Amino acid sequence: MLEMLKKVEMSILKRIGYYSIGLSIGIVIVAFFFKKKETETFCYFPNCRVLKDLRSKTMEISPEIIATKEELTKIFTDGNVLFNKSNVKAEPCKVYVVEGDLKGKKVEVIVENCKEKVFVKRIEIQ
Repeated sequence: MLEMLKKVEMSILKRIGYYSIGLSIGIVIVAFFFKKKETETFCYFPNCRVLKDLRSKTMEISPEIIATKEELTKIFTDGNVLFNKSNVKAEPCKVYVVEGDLKGKKVEVIVENCKEKVFVKRIEIQ
């Protein structure tokens, strides 16, 4: 009876050991993927995806625009795309209206999103 109890104990200890090894490998793999996710922004919603696309391309600013590239990048980071005012089916460049804050004022930035570049056309103060 005592020998049988030792066999059961040993098999339980073996199972716990295998479980611990597998668990630790799994934790390392999951931690690696979450760390990689933190460095990149994963955008699932249309607003986030459009803003990320606008930030990723080279920006060409119209001469009458008084905002700097850094201020526009901040708007393209924190702003909201107004899809009801945008023309997402326009060819060859989609036209988006992005709402944001510029120097403490609410503004709407009208941009053309082409394949290679983003053209900032005008800023309307609200």
